[in-house]
Amino acid sequence: MSEASKRSIVVERTSTGQFTATNPRGGTVRFGTDGGDAFTPVELLLAAIGGCSAADVDVATGRHAEPTAFTVEVTGDKISDEQGNRMTGLRVTFHVAFPDEEGAERARAILPRAVKASHDRLCTVSRTVELGTPVTTEIAED
Repeated sequence: MSEASKRSIVVERTSTGQFTATNPRGGTVRFGTDGGDAFTPVELLLAAIGGCSAADVDVATGRHAEPTAFTVEVTGDKISDEQGNRMTGLRVTFHVAFPDEEGAERARAILPRAVKASHDRLCTVSRTVELGTPVTTEIAED
């Protein structure tokens, strides 16, 4: 793999059950596990799936018409079984509307193909989840 394909973030504990993820460009996302208003790690996974697909679909449809509504709902069930904790039944639902103006009919026609293309080959996040990839953990010797 080349450096151009490398992606990374750093997660820092900020207090008990609270963390901040920072990307190489300095962007941050706060999350936690203590029941506050911060996203949980599972909610971040759902947001990543929805956000990745939303970006793909927006690029394809947005060049034809500006949507009047564009929401993506991502749901699933968190279970614990002999394989451990995991999510099942992941579902991505698009709620998209376009105005009655030039280009809107084309955007509406493209929408199903754009959603399918995102799911089948474009969205790196959902493709990784669906196909599965090993995750290696280690403890650094600082």
